[in-house]
Amino acid sequence: MKHTTVGDVMTTRAVAVKKNASFKEMIIRMREFRISAFPVVDHEGRVIGVVSEADMLNKEADLAGPGPLASILRFRDHEKSAAVTAGELMTSPPVVIGPDAPVAEAARHMRDRRVKRLPVINSTRHLIGIVCRADVLRIFARPDEEIRHEAIEEAIAESFLVDSQPSAVTVHDGVVTLTGRPENDQAGRELVERVRHIEGVVAVRDRLSYAGKV
Repeated sequence: MKHTTVGDVMTTRAVAVKKNASFKEMIIRMREFRISAFPVVDHEGRVIGVVSEADMLNKEADLAGPGPLASILRFRDHEKSAAVTAGELMTSPPVVIGPDAPVAEAARHMRDRRVKRLPVINSTRHLIGIVCRADVLRIFARPDEEIRHEAIEEAIAESFLVDSQPSAVTVHDGVVTLTGRPENDQAGRELVERVRHIEGVVAVRDRLSYAGKV
């Protein structure tokens, strides 16, 4: 099965700042490009960190004075509230990804690390793009007919269904419904799992007739 890669969906016009970029410069660039975070690169263009709005918010919160939770404010947050450059504010090492990685891998990184975007780097760690949550979610806009075709040609054709005709698969808004009788229960479960991993599939409704199923 074909898998969309990060390189297929990433934005190549990535906005980055150098390590010595000032706080005000970063604020201006965030407003200008309407972004919530950007990579920090060294003098050779290699990604060394990421600065986000959350990193910068510490300064505004600190200016407001101590609040009821001040006593448990993390030491790192205190450091960032006094930072004036990208190098002092950035989170390092950054969470990055390569252009050949599957989009599903980018989604896992975003979920597990709780980030909205990932710098895309090449083999020398130079910045070549940015992939964000909206880019990753684009795979769910795949046309139903493409999903149905792949399910028939690659999933059902490789399984042991007695009824392997196109009528065994229907797709609506990315939801796949499977009907027919598999040769055995194991073959049916494997088919459902194959279809579930087809790009663009939102959910699979298993309507297969298993042995002993009334």
